[in-house]
Amino acid sequence: MERINIVGAGIIGLGCAWRLAQQGKQVVALDSREAGGEASWAAAGMLAPGGEFFEPSELATLALRSLGMYGDFIRELEAESGITIDFRRSGAVEVAYSDIEAAALESRAATQAACGIISEACTHLGRPARFFPDDAVVAPRDITRALRVACQRRGVNLLEGEPVTKISADGRVWTANGVHAGSMTLVTAGAWSSNLLADLPGGFPTVIPVRGHLISWRLPPGQLGPILRHGSTYIMQRRSGVMLAGATKEYVGFDRALDETAIADVQSRAETLLPLLAGQVPTERWNGFRPYVEGELPFVGQLGNSAVWAAYGHYRNGILLAPETISRVVAQLSA
Repeated sequence: MERINIVGAGIIGLGCAWRLAQQGKQVVALDSREAGGEASWAAAGMLAPGGEFFEPSELATLALRSLGMYGDFIRELEAESGITIDFRRSGAVEVAYSDIEAAALESRAATQAACGIISEACTHLGRPARFFPDDAVVAPRDITRALRVACQRRGVNLLEGEPVTKISADGRVWTANGVHAGSMTLVTAGAWSSNLLADLPGGFPTVIPVRGHLISWRLPPGQLGPILRHGSTYIMQRRSGVMLAGATKEYVGFDRALDETAIADVQSRAETLLPLLAGQVPTERWNGFRPYVEGELPFVGQLGNSAVWAAYGHYRNGILLAPETISRVVAQLSA
């Protein structure tokens, strides 16, 4: 039986493991920490091309294709895992704080429409805004929990707490516990991916980790329908009532320390955008590392003529791009 190693067990790594196991392949998924415990755990889960892509581009096309796949992806994963995933097409409202911002929103609407992102004029608390009906939200921690169960039911060998120390061009993977042979290896380790590929021939982009802080509150469900956005600030609510706000953009390497100044900044911006949050005490504060590559187009493919493939560099859109990326990778590995 063909054996495939997957290094990095976030949403994309686990998703690829699940799909490959469905094809009857023997899959070993390795992660240095707990599966789904890095960027997938930290992500808010906005599936929102309306707030990310302002004109036609290859990345916008991939994102819209992936968004279109989400409903079927979630339904199949729920059926196979038995876990309910918080997913809804909530829409999003982007707010302008000035006439200049309002004019920019209107101008942007025309270029976005050219690539299939539609919106309509509206207001928010008396301010001009635009509503993006196709934007959606999902709980990434639900997805990774469901993928973990689905993988186990399909016989994926999930090895957690097993850092990879070396990957060779023939697809072998070294850890402190030994060598894992395989016909091919897929690297889906987010911000750590290019470090793991350092001993292999070039041609792949270097990842820069970009830290982002988020906060959340436990509030009654139904307080917020669509995503709210202004600039780099966003607010969304889970069906459970948990309200999330983000985010910051920090170039600090892999420093995991919580920055109280950054957290206070997110909270202040969120309270301005949604005044009902004023005086509410956050119940959770955290950060994560977005995997940025130059040009922001993820690397998905084979490394030269080696037995190593990689899929990384999704930056702010790893959750949004997951179904499309998983489909591309599995098609390549199965060719």
